[in-house]
Amino acid sequence: MFLKDQKVGKYRVEKALGNGGFGAVYLAEDTFIGKRVALKVPHRQNLAPDELVGEAKLMAPLDHPNIVSVLTADQDPESGTFFIVMEYVEGESLADLLTREGSVLEAQALAWAVQVTDAVAYAHGKGVLHRDLRPSNVLLTKDRQAKVVDFSISRLLGKEAYASTRIGSPPYMAPEHFQGRATYASDVYSLGVMMYEMVTGVLPFFDLNPSRIEEMVAAGRFTPPNLKNRAVSKAFSDVVVKAMARDLSQRYRAAGELLSDLRRVRATPERQRELADIRERIAAREAPRESFCFNCRRPLPKRALACPSCGQRQ
Repeated sequence: MFLKDQKVGKYRVEKALGNGGFGAVYLAEDTFIGKRVALKVPHRQNLAPDELVGEAKLMAPLDHPNIVSVLTADQDPESGTFFIVMEYVEGESLADLLTREGSVLEAQALAWAVQVTDAVAYAHGKGVLHRDLRPSNVLLTKDRQAKVVDFSISRLLGKEAYASTRIGSPPYMAPEHFQGRATYASDVYSLGVMMYEMVTGVLPFFDLNPSRIEEMVAAGRFTPPNLKNRAVSKAFSDVVVKAMARDLSQRYRAAGELLSDLRRVRATPERQRELADIRERIAAREAPRESFCFNCRRPLPKRALACPSCGQRQ
């Protein structure tokens, strides 16, 4: 909607930064104070004024170092185009980094997971449900700090128990989100998927058909990250698995609970986590395993040469 060097009120457009399903984002300069900002222009300009400013109103009270700040909302005096003025983050998205590098080391994934989860816990404390947490909506600054962006489909939860919508990105959506019942725990699930992707380089569930993704998510069967990537500690893997639990009763109930466990894992020295993993694997190998007859599939006594049930030699 805006062109290079176009003046939009006091802002001079420098270049386009991106174009998503809900709006286009431009880098611009505030010519009054010489500060670079990001201008987000919603695609749907024909909405009622209250709907146009909805995202800006939702984000304006959010003041957190890991959330991109909304500075103001304005309208081009000539064209009447509405736009949101936001903090400009110089860097790249987590999605861009994962596309280039595939995955990151557990220590880095933990650092970013703590920052993003802290931001989400803060937003939840203000009643804001994000509903579209994914690597594309996490920006990485030049000094490698993570910042959550794009609250365009977020919802302010008041007395409601959930947000009744299926809007979101299917590979990152929780089972209940597909059913139109997104809760704070649904954002926790999305965080779990992002952590999984960071350390394995792949998504736990993916298909070109969103309906097929919904079926896989509903089944809830995926390979734990430490089995996908042996360099991942079981402690971190267990946190990811719990964050992605299919059943709400088994998942972290709040982002704050997830944050506590992430900080605990991060505070545990890497060598200590490695030793704990080794001990668990040795214990699993040494644990007695129940054997079964290959003919009738009934349990066999230890060191049995023949099945006492069917007589078949083993």
